[in-house]
Amino acid sequence: MEKNTEKHFSFLKLFIIIILIISAIIAYGFLVEPKLITVKEQKISLDNWPDNFNGFKIVHISDLHYGRIFNNQSLKKLVQSINEQKPDIVVLTGDLIDKNTNMTTSKANQISNLLKQINATTGKYAVNGNNDLNFDEWVNIVTNGGFKDLNNTYDTIYKDGYSSIFIAGASTVKDKLSINDKLKTSIDYLNSFTKDGPIYKILLLHEPDTIDDLSVNPFDMILAGHSHAGQVRLPFLGPIILPDGAQKYYDNHYKIDNSDLYISNGLGVSNYNFRLFNTPSYSLYRLVQKK
Repeated sequence: MEKNTEKHFSFLKLFIIIILIISAIIAYGFLVEPKLITVKEQKISLDNWPDNFNGFKIVHISDLHYGRIFNNQSLKKLVQSINEQKPDIVVLTGDLIDKNTNMTTSKANQISNLLKQINATTGKYAVNGNNDLNFDEWVNIVTNGGFKDLNNTYDTIYKDGYSSIFIAGASTVKDKLSINDKLKTSIDYLNSFTKDGPIYKILLLHEPDTIDDLSVNPFDMILAGHSHAGQVRLPFLGPIILPDGAQKYYDNHYKIDNSDLYISNGLGVSNYNFRLFNTPSYSLYRLVQKK
């Protein structure tokens, strides 16, 4: 009888321990991990890379979903972290604002004022995401925050020399325009060079799967977001739920022909306020000479 009692007690203890572990994981996923910010640093070594761009730093942020968990305090923390990296350019690849945010003029001004505090030596660029399309205020928020609205247009970046980096942007697929129409002006500009064109070509977009619809791909680097890397990832299984537009491409890096596609796993949460084994982060890319 005593052995049965001890066995029953041992089973009960094991059951309680399992419940406590599961509860702790759930609590961590709701209360802790969504509020963390980490930096993913990537060194990109390039052949024939000029001295004036050697060490050029790109900070890539995406999917803040401001108004859900991400708030002014989160944005202040992000701004401080970015400025510590001393980036040359900062790029935002969409979903700055969560679709359920109650946007007001005061709130829009607060976001802009905080974005304005992000320091970049050369420029700041943004394209919208599917959530941003719900807000007419998006353009004013990013431009008042010192970002150039790069939706369906381009810019050239110079730094202490005549060589240039080309950067183009495509708006979210939710606006129903084809990516080829969105990038026609940009690609026509690149095709106008017979020699001495930009030394490096960057494309910003929100939904990474869109890249497969591009008829001509002249880009060296493609930066995207949207996937959240699944938001919840389990060991050996990977992402559990992936959104439309990031069903094929959702991890950190893919090689597509001559392009490197880098996808941010995002800084916020969408649909449910939960992250697990997938810490919010932004990326820092350093473009350096190959040795």
